[in-house]
Amino acid sequence: MSDSSRETAEGAGWGEAGRGAYRRLMPDHVEKLFWFDPGTMWAARNGVLASWFGDPTGRTRGRWVAAREAAGAPADKVIRRHEGERFSFMVIGDPGEGDDSQYAVVPGFLKVSQDTAFAVIASDVIYPVGTTDDYGPKFFRPYQDYPAPIYAIPGNHDWYEDLGAFMRVFCDDAPPPAAEPRPRPLSRAWWRTLLWHRPRPADEELLAQARKLRSAPGQTAVQPGPYWAIDAGPVRIVGIDTGLLGTLDAEQGAWLREVSRGPRPKILVTGSPLYVDGEHHPCPIEGGGTVDDIVRDPAHHYVAAIGGDIHNYQRYPVDVGGRTIQYVVAGGGGAFMHATHTIPRVSVANVTEDDFRCYPLRGDSLAFYSRLYGRRLRLPRLLTLTEAEATAVVSERLGIRPGRTPAADVRVTRRARLVATLLGAGSRPDRGSRFRLPVKKIYTQLFSPGSVSYSPPFFKCFLRLDVTPEQVRLRCFAATGKRPQELDPPVEDEIVIPLA
Repeated sequence: MSDSSRETAEGAGWGEAGRGAYRRLMPDHVEKLFWFDPGTMWAARNGVLASWFGDPTGRTRGRWVAAREAAGAPADKVIRRHEGERFSFMVIGDPGEGDDSQYAVVPGFLKVSQDTAFAVIASDVIYPVGTTDDYGPKFFRPYQDYPAPIYAIPGNHDWYEDLGAFMRVFCDDAPPPAAEPRPRPLSRAWWRTLLWHRPRPADEELLAQARKLRSAPGQTAVQPGPYWAIDAGPVRIVGIDTGLLGTLDAEQGAWLREVSRGPRPKILVTGSPLYVDGEHHPCPIEGGGTVDDIVRDPAHHYVAAIGGDIHNYQRYPVDVGGRTIQYVVAGGGGAFMHATHTIPRVSVANVTEDDFRCYPLRGDSLAFYSRLYGRRLRLPRLLTLTEAEATAVVSERLGIRPGRTPAADVRVTRRARLVATLLGAGSRPDRGSRFRLPVKKIYTQLFSPGSVSYSPPFFKCFLRLDVTPEQVRLRCFAATGKRPQELDPPVEDEIVIPLA
């Protein structure tokens, strides 16, 4: 097993090791995704419109689900697989940018996923707006050599074209549901409808050619809808669709309560993580209650909740009345990296910094962003920190042990502290910075880079879960875009979850 980022800087992808061979898998022409391009921002406007004028996702989802049931999908939305008591499956979150940062994950994913029964995509299958024509280079091509079925739950970006492409690919070419009735003129819903981004016509020949890349009998999978449950071996895996704004409609909430009943151990997969960046986001359900209320209920026997949307890895082992639920963020499957160095020292739900795990390590995150903005702003001598300097200054600022021991001769300088502040590095709960909150908000919402600025290490990741009647072994594997980690993906985190 190769070194992880917790052991050596080379294990994190720093150093002179060559770029991996993943580029051989990519199309000859890759259209770069510029997140701040006005056309991209305008196409992705539906999330903003939903927050301003009311969110229609629940009603649209209900019509999709009704159409699937009319076509013969099971009403309980349970996929019953015939796995033995011991099996394995993969989870990969937020993959679909279609460029280097996505394809760099593929060689390690294919190696680690050998002998797995299926894979699950957790959130945002396709960026930027879930267009049908993007499924070729961003789904079918990268995973053409994965021999088993792939199931998915949509993220907010998959909803930017009303989920039509997602339903076609994963739900047996589901026919579009009836249109919503016209709203009253000049009402909030009328303004939303007037400004709403509509799906573009699909290139049917292009989609047909793309489907051939994953057309083997063992690769096919049909979902009952955008939310579902999989019964496999001793566990039930429950996938929920949190739509545009990270909430559940009342109909899906009622289904979740029903499908969660019973003593069978359960794992939740969700588009919006319940614990992230040191904060609790329980996910409200229309009409009352939250998703986390259901997960925490001891009668439902949830052992883990895995969420996408945030493009890194985090894990919070939360004690809920004498038992532990592992809350995991696993959105590092291909999109640009969300920083971890902006996460303050963790103290939430009795989870401390010693219990918390993240990838990339905060120091590597700070070093990555310092290099990025040193190049962008043409101030490399001022802004760029070595990985050792970044590790040391994060350790000092948060008052924590460094994730990887820096060299003995590394000093924390005024420049390093200034760079850490400018780039939104977190702080200790008992010694908050007057700059931290506004800087973090501006930094994470405005200055997170698009992948056009990327070069290795990418700090991508994916999960493998090995299930037995007694336990689930969850491992987070790294993909840096460098050759050593491509040949032998390092384990960045590992936890054994008892099922008893």
